Amino acid sequence: MKPTLLILAAGMGSRYGGLKQMDELGPSGESIIDYSIYDAIQAGFGKVVFVVRESFLADFKKRFEPKLKGKIKTEYVLQELFNLPNDFMPPEGREKPWGTGHAVLMAKNVITTPFAVINADDFYGNQSYKQAVDFINNNPEEEQYAMIGYALKNTLSKHGTVSRAVCDVDENNKLIELIERTKIGYEGEDIVFYEDDKKTVLTGEESVSMNFWVLKPTFFKHLEDGFVEFLKEQGNELKSEFYFNVLAGELAQKKLAETNVIPTTAQWFGVTYQEDKPLVQISLKDLHKSGLYPENLWD
Repeated sequence: MKPTLLILAAGMGSRYGGLKQMDELGPSGESIIDYSIYDAIQAGFGKVVFVVRESFLADFKKRFEPKLKGKIKTEYVLQELFNLPNDFMPPEGREKPWGTGHAVLMAKNVITTPFAVINADDFYGNQSYKQAVDFINNNPEEEQYAMIGYALKNTLSKHGTVSRAVCDVDENNKLIELIERTKIGYEGEDIVFYEDDKKTVLTGEESVSMNFWVLKPTFFKHLEDGFVEFLKEQGNELKSEFYFNVLAGELAQKKLAETNVIPTTAQWFGVTYQEDKPLVQISLKDLHKSGLYPENLWD
């Protein structure tokens, strides 16, 4: 049975200033999602599940269904503020859903195969999808997961700071701990982050999570249990978020699951800020010119 690709596309892109999931960046008007699905099909994925918001579901289907029909199975699930387990209710005044963990959980009833999770607005490179399928084919154990690890220096923006989950791994590249670092960025030629006003300089070689994970259906039970605990502790906060990669890190720490960190040399880029857009457009154009992608992905 072919694996599933789960695309987290419900975020509105507050720093970017628009619905970047459908922004036309490729030379023939392709979005980054187009490249992700194209690479996944080439690697052997058999189904794609989109996590979206109801407010743009119709536009999303209108854009993607015609080009994907006959190429890969598609399903859609909704991440909405009130879609919570155990009769939990959001606090008055909360406007946004509950983060990537909440988003992944929305797909629990439509995914029955091993699956990869990606962000809609990140370009991961075709090699990473092949590595994900290779891992799935060679690691059938239900509690064995994987993360595609990118070098920190290859994931930064010149136009502002970013948040990254930095990996601590053992000698066999098994995940020991994920440490969420916020506001990582350039200070001159250095890559730094601040914590409690203390500056730390990083090498740039640190392996970080870009939310490309390979998971099994057993993960949904861990995720739901973790989300319930999160809602008990932080469910009354207006801006708290539940991250699936943080939960995966905790499972590794507690030895409830094993996560392989798979280093990749695949090219990564994203559009965190509007200022990132021209560089992404140039990078995609160059990939087409090199022959890695056809002139138009879907023709």
